[in-house]
Amino acid sequence: MSRPESASISLPEAVTPRWRARRGGAVGWRLMVAGPAIAAVTTIAALVATDQADVSFRDPDHVAALYIVEVGAGIALLIALDVFLRAGRRTRTRRPSRAAMSAVRRERWTGARLFAVATATVSFYLTYLAYRNLKAVVPLLRPDELFDAPLADLDRALFLGHDPGVLLHGLLGTGISTHVLSTLYVAFIVFLPLSLGLALVFAERLQVSLFYAATLSINWILGAGSYLLLPSLGPVYFEPATFASLPHSEVTNLQEMLLDQRVGFLADPATGTPQAIAAFASLHIAMSFTALLAAYLLGLRRWVKWALWIWLAFTFLGTIYLGWHYVVDDLAGLVIGAAALVLARAVTGFDPRSARGASAPAAASPLARGSADPEADHVRGAPSRAGALGVAEGVGAAGADAIAPDGEAVRPQREAPAPRAPGAQVDRPRARPPVVGQPAPRAEELAAASMDARDVEGDAR
Repeated sequence: MSRPESASISLPEAVTPRWRARRGGAVGWRLMVAGPAIAAVTTIAALVATDQADVSFRDPDHVAALYIVEVGAGIALLIALDVFLRAGRRTRTRRPSRAAMSAVRRERWTGARLFAVATATVSFYLTYLAYRNLKAVVPLLRPDELFDAPLADLDRALFLGHDPGVLLHGLLGTGISTHVLSTLYVAFIVFLPLSLGLALVFAERLQVSLFYAATLSINWILGAGSYLLLPSLGPVYFEPATFASLPHSEVTNLQEMLLDQRVGFLADPATGTPQAIAAFASLHIAMSFTALLAAYLLGLRRWVKWALWIWLAFTFLGTIYLGWHYVVDDLAGLVIGAAALVLARAVTGFDPRSARGASAPAAASPLARGSADPEADHVRGAPSRAGALGVAEGVGAAGADAIAPDGEAVRPQREAPAPRAPGAQVDRPRARPPVVGQPAPRAEELAAASMDARDVEGDAR
């Protein structure tokens, strides 16, 4: 049988749009400049605030600079992992060759993409640096103004006159629960850069990476604004007796260190380490909730959503149990986390819901639904070339491979030949000579024709 004229098409038209969508498409200028613009606005605000407070804008203990170096190194390792996993999926091997990895690196990690990821990372931590300076000067800009008493009263009103911290101590106990919640609370310092790195590296579309980084940066701005709106210390500093029964933990050390820094900074703002105590609102909750909402908007896998729900629940419990925040602080954190996504969409012009399915991290990432690397479609989940062409051109099952429900190509069953009288002459099917202008028959077609001839001859005998 001669092959259809459309066999010269390298990919069926129905597959091409999906391929292009998963390649990522063009990145708008608003997405590219969003991170640097947010960093610039926050830095200007911090410069104005520190000038009003008569202190210098600074990076205490070079924390932001160290984050840029450490997180940058971590992202570089994630990029290497991304290349390795994608090359393995493309070649269907656990140990892809250097050539395969080089091809993936050239195609995916272009200079433009590397520049965009690096810019987003630096912008995020420059925004954090400005946020640290804004947070530090709150007690200087609003001296002797604390809203702990009304916040604590509101908490008790929500719980019918009971203190939520005391309720949790009685419900969970004050033994191993303290250490578990303390460890999870401190682990936020890992969660935040890890979520940023995973989004920047494994998201199939660069738009998703830049959008998520911008959303996290907006959380810093909204958090600093909430500190200025309602300055507060938090339950462990306002009512320390409530938490005196808790065993010593990592959080205890952190709380004591932060209090010492605040006392030293207020005594000498020019030389003291900038203070970092502020309760309303909780950015632990805000950024965790942002990650959870982003998982739903992007259609990530169910286990990712469940993991983020569990993380958010434990973080919520930890902030109240350990005395970092009032319940009202955490509720405000939920509002900030959702508002950051809304504002990020307005700033970037990118709707993350449009990326569902098309933006899924490729084979290198287990986070997203859908198939994996587009380069591997020919070995997993995509119809064969002949089958796709047959469907596209309306060729029947006799002229092309049929498509199974799981996407694999299967050959149609041959009907049994009609019985023939003994001694009757058998017409053996012969492979047709190639037609001018059409490619020669493939080896498998010739083999199939020969097999058909032997089957017919055997039935005739």
